[in-house]
Amino acid sequence: MTANKAGGGPASSGPDLESKGIIFSVQRYTVHDGPGTRTSVFLKGCTLRCHWCCNPESWSSCPEIGVYAQRCIGVSKCGYCLSACPLARQNIFRINDDGAIESLDRSLCTGCLACAESCPANALTIWGQEMTVEQALREICKDRDFFEATGGGVTLSGGEPFVQFQFTLELLKACKREGVHTCVETALGVPWELVEQAIPYVDFLITDIKHMDPARHQECCGSDLDLILENLKRLGKSGIPTIIRVPLVPNFNDDEENIHQTAQFISKEFPANLRQVQVLHFHELGKTKFATLGMPYPLENMDKPSREDYQVRLKHSVSVLRSYGLPAHLGTNAKMTR
Repeated sequence: MTANKAGGGPASSGPDLESKGIIFSVQRYTVHDGPGTRTSVFLKGCTLRCHWCCNPESWSSCPEIGVYAQRCIGVSKCGYCLSACPLARQNIFRINDDGAIESLDRSLCTGCLACAESCPANALTIWGQEMTVEQALREICKDRDFFEATGGGVTLSGGEPFVQFQFTLELLKACKREGVHTCVETALGVPWELVEQAIPYVDFLITDIKHMDPARHQECCGSDLDLILENLKRLGKSGIPTIIRVPLVPNFNDDEENIHQTAQFISKEFPANLRQVQVLHFHELGKTKFATLGMPYPLENMDKPSREDYQVRLKHSVSVLRSYGLPAHLGTNAKMTR
């Protein structure tokens, strides 16, 4: 890789290309995670535990195994996982009546990943691959032509990218040296000092506000709201172009009082650098993933409104936000520029 002065960023020592991180997905040609066409890199590790999370495989910073029983060929026909696992004789695997691996005893699992590496059907899936900054940068730069043609770049997401702070920082530095536009998607549930060190290498930022009440936030997201709000205030003064997302979760944050409090906070703290406020649909795309990790889905017994009623709430929330002069949109399809 060669340096590209057009990439901007402060003068500093070169990035540590050997710094290592755990990435669980690289998605190309994304158009909803910042300006233009982007490559989104998803890092493992998160400080939040949101009940509606669509990527619970991102919570742990370590590689882990997801079990998809419906893909399993059956231990009588295959059995490679049993042969590969050093703990198979301790009944680490639970086998259903059809002879398929249904789950594993995670209290026994040492995380050697041998079973998943041997599975020909991908019924045992590894979430998380170690990569160096250099390897990740090489993957990102494969899409440079699309970035230049559309005003796109790379988006670091997760999980929470700042959980793997050193890797995130070095990858941002490396991208800037290559002239790649950078965006970070963060919940800001981390010490501001980490964000502050990365800011010189961040061109665009995406964050969210889930609730304005500390108790409700702690109950459903498992994290300190005060830290997040203080970080948002600092972000509002940073000048970085920002998108704020509001995932509208039924019976959690879709009440009138919370929507107004959210609008008041954003309008006060983001006077200049706010590009969009995106009200996001609630969905249950992560439900299956909870099951593959052997975790109960927190919203299994949720009392959901009708589709029609929920659509009314979504549109009303956008209307309330706009009444405060905010550039609010429903969903992520509204075009954005750098």
